[in-house]
Amino acid sequence: MTHALQHGSILGGVATVPDLEAALKDYRDVLGMQVVDSGPMSDDLAQSWHCPNSAGAPMAVLQPASGADCFIRLVEQPDHPDFKPTTTYGWAAYELTVQDVFGWPDRLQGSGFDIIGSPKELEGLPFFVPMQVLGTGREMVYLNEVREDTPSTDLPKAQSLTDHIFIVILATPDRAGTVDWYRDQLHLTVGDTYTLEYSMINDAFGKPAGTVSDLTMVQNDRLPIVEVDDYPEEATPRPRHDGMLPPGNALVTLAVADLDAIAIDWIAPPKVRAGALYRDRRTATALGPAGELLELVEIG
Repeated sequence: MTHALQHGSILGGVATVPDLEAALKDYRDVLGMQVVDSGPMSDDLAQSWHCPNSAGAPMAVLQPASGADCFIRLVEQPDHPDFKPTTTYGWAAYELTVQDVFGWPDRLQGSGFDIIGSPKELEGLPFFVPMQVLGTGREMVYLNEVREDTPSTDLPKAQSLTDHIFIVILATPDRAGTVDWYRDQLHLTVGDTYTLEYSMINDAFGKPAGTVSDLTMVQNDRLPIVEVDDYPEEATPRPRHDGMLPPGNALVTLAVADLDAIAIDWIAPPKVRAGALYRDRRTATALGPAGELLELVEIG
């Protein structure tokens, strides 16, 4: 198994999709993930996620074939006409560790995934080969084939064709302040900061070639967790339907050692929940500094 749990481990990501059955064909039949639970979202869970109008929405929980303790949850809700990926604050992408990244364009033919960035080896970054796709809910998913660890992080090599989320990307109006919040409130560590020509951001905002952005890694020692990206001043809060989840990449779940050691304002009090992801552990959700929904699960 590639995903031994520790404080800060990514336990999952939620994506909203307009048609759950169509999305399942992509995640289950194309990406090769396994459905481990499905059914309507409970009113209690919807309330705890600050999306009461999502109660009853069809939902499915998927796990990589590797058996890693990391789950993608798909929630059906209507598209929002004003949502454009990579232009708003909040969760921007989930990075999955995969095998044979150069074979993925052929595997995705005929699926609901749109290839935004083809597999490409990056000069000066020999650690992984990235590829970017958009799902039917305009959720951004990176398919990254890991080659080696970086000097400051351990990168997991996939144990199945598509394996677990190993980095989540957060778009924020205040990178430094957001990094400080994750360090101080969640007791994580600050990794390296990179300045680079970020094609995904430049293309979304129509920036000229040569425009650079800063990003900082938030970690637990050598475990990479959150990539915090600076976004241009033209970025906006994410539009959303009243009382529903944010569209696209909607919510991230992290493991924590002790919920009582985290002094943040919960949407609802911590509660023990059952299911493949929660496994009768305490969990609570909060709004992060960029307006992102952050769910924490206590692993002891």
